[in-house]
Amino acid sequence: MEWSEEQRKLAAKYQKLTDIPPEERRYKCHTCHLIVDESPCPNCGEAHPEIMCPLDHCHCSHEVLAGIEYCPLCGAAVCPDCGSHDVVQISRVTGYLQDVSGWNAGKQQELKDRVHYTIA
Repeated sequence: MEWSEEQRKLAAKYQKLTDIPPEERRYKCHTCHLIVDESPCPNCGEAHPEIMCPLDHCHCSHEVLAGIEYCPLCGAAVCPDCGSHDVVQISRVTGYLQDVSGWNAGKQQELKDRVHYTIA
């Protein structure tokens, strides 16, 4: 993923999502599935919508990707083609495919640190 200069500046400006001032935040509401500008969600009243990473493009049209990259700001898995954070990362590490979002932080970091090879 080639991050734009503006995206690189945002990643350098904030160390974590909670550093983003409330007036500049956008939120993903997982109850009504909307992106909103305030918390609680003005549409459904969800009290704790997720702070949205400002580098998230939101709409990924890719179904299956061979690789994955990580956001320089929030560390979330992103689509390497479009930068969308709305991806589900799966791994076959334990002998079967599973969504890695349920893994503990240490296991997820281990996955990020792996070296990937391409055999031509």
